[in-house]
Amino acid sequence: MFSGIVEEAAVVVALRKEEGNLHITMRCSFVDELKIDQSVAHNGVCLTVVAIENGTYTVTAIQETLEKSNLGKLKVGDKVNVERSMIMNGRLDGHIVQGHVDQTAVCREIEEVDGSWYFSFEYEYNPTMASQGYLTVEKGSVCVNGVSLTVCNSGKNTFQVAIIPFTYEHTNFHNIKVNDAVNIEFDIIGKYISKIMKME
Repeated sequence: MFSGIVEEAAVVVALRKEEGNLHITMRCSFVDELKIDQSVAHNGVCLTVVAIENGTYTVTAIQETLEKSNLGKLKVGDKVNVERSMIMNGRLDGHIVQGHVDQTAVCREIEEVDGSWYFSFEYEYNPTMASQGYLTVEKGSVCVNGVSLTVCNSGKNTFQVAIIPFTYEHTNFHNIKVNDAVNIEFDIIGKYISKIMKME
């Protein structure tokens, strides 16, 4: 379980494909604090640490994860938003994030306004999934590349988020360009409410 409060943007130092899996080796400031079998969110995707050596750690993404996220597009040198699992006796500064990415969205527009940035995203609309809570709502929560954000200008298959300078500088949002794919996780509370409302 995560909160969507990214700790830093880690750097990809190596990628290795093995059958349908992708082994991703990263470097970040808290490598020495990690343990084998620990969960870390990468651009919002919960992955398990499988190796730690020489100041780096490695995680493995399976084929299903690569199909539903942007991790399969990573290159050496790319920055990935990382967050360790939530400590349950602390404050929930973001929102409840599972680390289970629902799908990707495409950046359609980036607008700088008074020192902050507005990012507009578009995702594939599926009526069946939308009826189960896989959508955004105005002023609701959404997780984009692992960052907990508030939705504005929510549409049928579009939404916008405002990014303050701190978030822009300390996550990989400063590397996102128009037409880039990002990982999105819709609010789990909305999914549960949608399912309960359909129960007889």
